[in-house]
Amino acid sequence: MNSPIALTGYLALFVGLGFLFLFGNLLIGRLVRPKLPNREKLEVYECGEPTIGSSFVQFDLRFYVVALLFIIFDVEVAFFFPWATVYGKATHLMDPTFATVQAGPTGEALTPAAADLFRELGVSNPTLPQAMDGGTAADAVATTAGQLAMLSIFDIGVFFAVLLVGFAYVWKRGDLDWVRALSREKTETPLPRSPATDMVLSA
Repeated sequence: MNSPIALTGYLALFVGLGFLFLFGNLLIGRLVRPKLPNREKLEVYECGEPTIGSSFVQFDLRFYVVALLFIIFDVEVAFFFPWATVYGKATHLMDPTFATVQAGPTGEALTPAAADLFRELGVSNPTLPQAMDGGTAADAVATTAGQLAMLSIFDIGVFFAVLLVGFAYVWKRGDLDWVRALSREKTETPLPRSPATDMVLSA
């Protein structure tokens, strides 16, 4: 059981690393990025829409599509947390320095700490797994935890692959090309013609 001081230390470490990561990247970007101001860079740029005409025009609906896509994919990342929790507890049970088996009145049994971890993983009545041939009870616990850890990695991989497929689909459809000027340029750009086609047209 972690003490309040240890939890406070973990929280302070997490916040400190977050600030260091944020301001460190900002400082590195300020030092290494090129500084080449020009007229185009100094123009007003709002929400990806060129400032053409009156300010009372309707925004391109693709702006809202991109915003919704960002929210969807951003919120989906929050579902990684349960898998990370299962993986962390399973690897804790696999740690050889963590005692999972103790001698009990009826033989070997799970330690209270290991039983608590199994309960946190959803096992209501944790019992000692059956040892394999030539293995110990601790090895059986480590094997069971390893299988659970690999299952969580597989699940999160499938989930992440589905997200990538969805993102690639909306990208291929052009839903992310939400600047009307760029979309118009793509549709108006003529395809290159071969010399044979020019000869047929001239004839």
